[in-house]
Amino acid sequence: MSLSLQSAQARAAQALRRSGVETAALDARALLKSATGLPLEALIANGREPIGPDSERRFEDHVARRLAGEPVSRIRGTREFYGRDFRIDPHTLDPRPDTETLVAAVLDLVEREDLSGRPLRLLDLGTGSGCILLTLLAELPEATGVGVDRCPGACRVAQDNAEALGVADRTRFVAANWFEGLAGRYDIVVSNPPYIASAEIEGLAPEVARYDPKAALDGGADGLDAYRRIADRAAQFLEPGGSLLVEIGWTQAQAVTALFRKARLLVAEDGVLTDLAGRARCICAKSS
Repeated sequence: MSLSLQSAQARAAQALRRSGVETAALDARALLKSATGLPLEALIANGREPIGPDSERRFEDHVARRLAGEPVSRIRGTREFYGRDFRIDPHTLDPRPDTETLVAAVLDLVEREDLSGRPLRLLDLGTGSGCILLTLLAELPEATGVGVDRCPGACRVAQDNAEALGVADRTRFVAANWFEGLAGRYDIVVSNPPYIASAEIEGLAPEVARYDPKAALDGGADGLDAYRRIADRAAQFLEPGGSLLVEIGWTQAQAVTALFRKARLLVAEDGVLTDLAGRARCICAKSS
């Protein structure tokens, strides 16, 4: 006879805890939800019901993958970002909470400059799952956007997410390298580019180094290659007075600011924005 839902979750949590997983109980619950397709309320209310053979097999597979170090979000194939669920796969970066700082910075900018309700044109460079662009489109119902990623597989995932969120009619995804093949100008350009120095990637947490696509992490010898590419052409694609907002590594504020200013982009003294931990996380520049 199958284990009960409650017993299966408890046994998994114990195994994860013994392997050193700090969030063992939370992970076990999340994986059980994924394996059974049941919401949390049903898991609690029906905890003494048998898990069932098919769900048990899926759950055992999920737990084995977690014990091997695979992140819960990768196992489930989804990640919550800014209150919405986004599908991810091996072609896409797993969105991190720090990146929500970039979304919040754009929304603050829109409010501060009284741009709400306007048909803003947005461009997202290195869109991945589309989490940044699609969140902004969901929050700004009059805006339209283009997401660019050199990986066609990532563009397909982003398109699926756009359809799931109901913003596909205001979104277009292009498989290209940075500004390649684009035309026109945009009110706001955003990017969470690869910014890890090549030699540092192997030293990242295994959940990052082993499971995120290397192309989404590798920023070249000094971690700044993508910012050079963006700075080189951003002014051509920004409306006069338009804004460029990028995520950065917490030690890169001075270097990226210098690159942008050298490209004649304007970075104000308050143009470096911090995350919830108080670390530099985002730079806002303006076209002249």
